[in-house]
Amino acid sequence: QVELVESGGGLVQPGGSLQLSCVASRSTFSAYFMGWYRQAPGKQRELVATIPSGGVINYADSVKGRFTISRDNFKNTMYLQMNSLKPEDTAVYYCKAVFAGDLKDYWGQGTQVTVSS
Repeated sequence: QVELVESGGGLVQPGGSLQLSCVASRSTFSAYFMGWYRQAPGKQRELVATIPSGGVINYADSVKGRFTISRDNFKNTMYLQMNSLKPEDTAVYYCKAVFAGDLKDYWGQGTQVTVSS
């Protein structure tokens, strides 16, 4: 079993920045897929950004140029740097990981991001 713990959410004004972190209880050197998703009230969960091991980073069109996903396997941590935040970015943000030899999707508990003046 793997635990993913997100942190870094909060309340920020439009145009502000936040950095989310997702720490895994298993070495992320073996995580062939990691990504950030978000779910706004009354909406389905949607992909924000993905960072496969050795693959191409992918962003949702709505966050391209504003968000940056990265991972530090030595710290078992994935990050999401969010700049130029907009009210429509308000959501609970979840991290997801899939590990080699274990095809289960692991999810964190989520962290709330609220963009409001």
